[in-house]
Amino acid sequence: MNIDTALFYVFSAVLLFASFCVITARSPVYAVLFLVLAFFNAACIWMLLHAEFLAIVLVLVYVGAVMVLFLFVVMMLDVGSAALRDGFWTHFPVAALVGVVIALEMAAVLLPGFRLTDAPVPDALAMKLGNTKLLGIEVYTRYLYPLQIAAVLLLVAIIAAIALTLRRRKDSKSQNPSEQVRVRAADRLRIVQMKAVVEAPDGVALAATAPGTGDKK
Repeated sequence: MNIDTALFYVFSAVLLFASFCVITARSPVYAVLFLVLAFFNAACIWMLLHAEFLAIVLVLVYVGAVMVLFLFVVMMLDVGSAALRDGFWTHFPVAALVGVVIALEMAAVLLPGFRLTDAPVPDALAMKLGNTKLLGIEVYTRYLYPLQIAAVLLLVAIIAAIALTLRRRKDSKSQNPSEQVRVRAADRLRIVQMKAVVEAPDGVALAATAPGTGDKK
């Protein structure tokens, strides 16, 4: 057993342990942290398989962005474990059946790829360019149109998500920058004409306010 095989077994064991802890952890925060650990070990396994691009993407996108967002949302919502485990054993048989079916489908798809006789033999050009550059060439030449279609679908999904979640609150106060730029002096200042107010002399004012100073008949 060489060092690569030993590292593969170590990373695989930690990956299985972290994956098991994700679904058995009582705290959602611990579940997210175990999922981050699982992603790190999966990235290490991909590095051993010389899939450097996939490993870097897994660490940067999922661990660096998606999992941080999940952890932030979980900590902000403060979801209780009792509410999450409510009805767990009721739906467990259906969930176990679905999991077994998915595992069998993945095994049927992935097992033929582990045959050593059908493994592709890299040529000298592939060894010279590297996996990342070859992947870029394949994606932007042979699979250019599927990539563009996937990008358009993701853009439509983002716009639909923003449109569905957009809510205008009546009690919120906001400013419109375009209206502020087009503002005129007449909109900000209004001149009102009022009659001049003349103050009465002190003697007249005191006579009018003193009691018993009215006309007597």
